[in-house]
Amino acid sequence: MIGVDESLNAEEALVVTCFPSAGFVSSIVAHFLVDKLELQFVGGVRGQGLPPVCLVQEGKPLPPLRFYAGEPICTVDRCDKIVLIASEIQVSAEQSLALSDTILDWVENSGASQMMMIDSFSHGPDQAHSIFDDDNSEETLVGIGSTDEAHERLNGLGVSMLKHGVVGGMTGVMLGECRRRRIDAMAVLAESGGDLANGAIPDARAAARIIERLDSLLPAIKLDPEPLLDEAKRIEDQIREMMAVQLNQMQKEGSSGDNSAMFG
Repeated sequence: MIGVDESLNAEEALVVTCFPSAGFVSSIVAHFLVDKLELQFVGGVRGQGLPPVCLVQEGKPLPPLRFYAGEPICTVDRCDKIVLIASEIQVSAEQSLALSDTILDWVENSGASQMMMIDSFSHGPDQAHSIFDDDNSEETLVGIGSTDEAHERLNGLGVSMLKHGVVGGMTGVMLGECRRRRIDAMAVLAESGGDLANGAIPDARAAARIIERLDSLLPAIKLDPEPLLDEAKRIEDQIREMMAVQLNQMQKEGSSGDNSAMFG
């Protein structure tokens, strides 16, 4: 069940969703937008089957699936408000359709004009790119639109269409339902190397690629991706250092025959 502030007016709003993704890309984008656009917490979702946890920020409890809202100026048709739905929890396959229906029911009843879903993808161990890449080629950022109008907007953002593929999780379920319900929705997915060696590595560089595209939607507010690029460099330095320590340890083990290991 969705519980939001009764004073929230989402008429003609752009609804942005950020569910867990490879390299934590959607979470990075969500936190960036909340901070940069000064969005306010307005409610959340609760229900049977959701993880029994709460987040704590500045000593206050928050639901793991949260709604934020604000009114930055926007160039998308009829859009001068943003509602952001953010979550760090993985929604189970059994809960995906029911939660998708709950969210889309709210979107339709609220009078919001359209949706944008932020997500990412990874090619796994044999991925074409990593978090160390500066590659901004077309295949590192792809879009999907539920309507012809959404396709036109993605083209205007300079995002190429995903021709063939499979999109899982909440983004995949909501995209399919948006087409069925004729809800105007677009998804932007960045390629992430954040699952390097099956680890959980934040990919701030992939998040910055998405922010650069969103910037054209909000000309009155500069969505500067530089802080995320700085964060990417910091993360890269840490990873390189850890990889060097690991390699050095492996070399020592090879020469000594000692199978014990410690990673810092």
